[in-house]
Amino acid sequence: MAKPKHLPCIFLILINIYLSSSFIARVSAAAAATDDNAVYTSLIQCLEKNTTPQDKIADIVFSKTNSNYTSVLRAYIRNARMNTTETPKPVVIITPKQIKHVQAAVICTKQVGFLLKIRSGGHDYEGISYTSAKPFFVLDMNNLRSVEVDVPAQSAWVQVGATLGEVYHGIWEKSKVHGYPAGVCPTVGVGGHISGGGYGAMIRKYGLAVDNLIDAQIVDVNGKLMNRKEMGEDLFWAISGGGGASFGVVIAYQIKLVPVPPTVTFFRVEKTIEENATDLVVQWQTIAPKMDPNLFMRMLVQPSKPKDKLTIKITIMSLYLGTPDTLMPLVAKDFPGLGLKKEDCLTGSWIQAALWWANYDNYTTTSPDVLLDRKPDKAHFQKRKSDYVQVPINKQGLETIWKTMLELGEVGLVFNAYGGKMDEIDPTATPYPHRKGNLYKIQYSVNWDEPGKEETEKCLEQARKLHKVMTPYVSKNPRGAFWNYRDLDLGINSWGPNSFQEASAYGHMYFGQNFQRLVKIKTAVDPDNFFKTEQSIPPSK
Repeated sequence: MAKPKHLPCIFLILINIYLSSSFIARVSAAAAATDDNAVYTSLIQCLEKNTTPQDKIADIVFSKTNSNYTSVLRAYIRNARMNTTETPKPVVIITPKQIKHVQAAVICTKQVGFLLKIRSGGHDYEGISYTSAKPFFVLDMNNLRSVEVDVPAQSAWVQVGATLGEVYHGIWEKSKVHGYPAGVCPTVGVGGHISGGGYGAMIRKYGLAVDNLIDAQIVDVNGKLMNRKEMGEDLFWAISGGGGASFGVVIAYQIKLVPVPPTVTFFRVEKTIEENATDLVVQWQTIAPKMDPNLFMRMLVQPSKPKDKLTIKITIMSLYLGTPDTLMPLVAKDFPGLGLKKEDCLTGSWIQAALWWANYDNYTTTSPDVLLDRKPDKAHFQKRKSDYVQVPINKQGLETIWKTMLELGEVGLVFNAYGGKMDEIDPTATPYPHRKGNLYKIQYSVNWDEPGKEETEKCLEQARKLHKVMTPYVSKNPRGAFWNYRDLDLGINSWGPNSFQEASAYGHMYFGQNFQRLVKIKTAVDPDNFFKTEQSIPPSK
């Protein structure tokens, strides 16, 4: 076989192309680094003008060349999907230690002309608070974490960089008979959790976290610090469930403490479909939202393989604000199918229940100090979605869902019972609209540990497929979704001329009829849309 005559020439051409492209890539990288350095210098100069020399601004601003940049960024990334080499990184991370640092950061980011992302805990499932396709800074609020509890006033001021674990610990230090109705994961940041609604195991007794707010502090687009009176009731309403990052930088919330009994009860009951779990789910849907509001029952639905055979396992986890002596007759009367036995019941203080819900099964010997552990740089690959159910799903429908879950193999569901206080609060009282008429909320949950595009796409597709299969059984017109479980599948805002239309796609799912009021408030307080994310509230034009 004859050899190609021009192989050496072709080879040289390819070498030249490679060297040229490599050279161009190096030049581009060098130019980007130079640009980043210029941006950093401009930012530092502006920040220093708007603070004092004693603030040592350079110590709280991290550029990509700073040796601590990566550890600061990774510390509060809670989804490993957002921790890859391909994930866009902030040009600068600002970690304010005082409120005036936040004010200066807003003023100077505007002056430099960059996008500002606000991160309080990193538990946003799509990484919206610390990633973006456009050049951006991260304002990391983790240093602003004070928790000041006033038991006589039954209130506390909590800064948004605090975690829920730190809030619960701060309350426990001052009172053994007070709590706060928020989430069960102790590493969640206060800012995102409360500003988006915030729910937990006392939702049926006391409502959402935002239903128990007294006051707030926010830095607006002009760098002005305001409390509730100064910001006005419209803006206070907006940041009480409509997401704070669309309207400014929330600094702190004043929360209302709620009474809890000295002894509470909690239990876990597990069943498989071979043990009539499907019938139990049918019953749970109508019973759990109607029972005594002191009782909250969460149901986990998961593919399981206990004896080399794939099945569906349900786990009912519960918190009861009372003792087993009053719980047992209640369950025997209203939910006999549960088969609850007194030996299934665990008891302890409210803070011990918080430990148990946080997966500390040895809650009696575990110090509440573990709630102060922020677990930095701990993340799993994950995807979450959400839905609301208004009409009970019948047995045939559940069996269809189980069949899909078994075929997929990875995705689990979490059913959270509503009713109680949630039925009493008007859907327009806060931006969170999913109250009356909803039996329960669903979280779709899939986690994986293996990195790589193939595994990621497989798991994402599983979550999307189950979400599609659920369409006939969940809320409609619009199909509801929970703001705290941000889901970019619902739509992304490009901040261009179609911003309002793009936001309407996800806005009505998250906020229902409250979306229009949020847009009106946004237009009034931030008409130029400085505070924006891929799923923020847009101004009207």
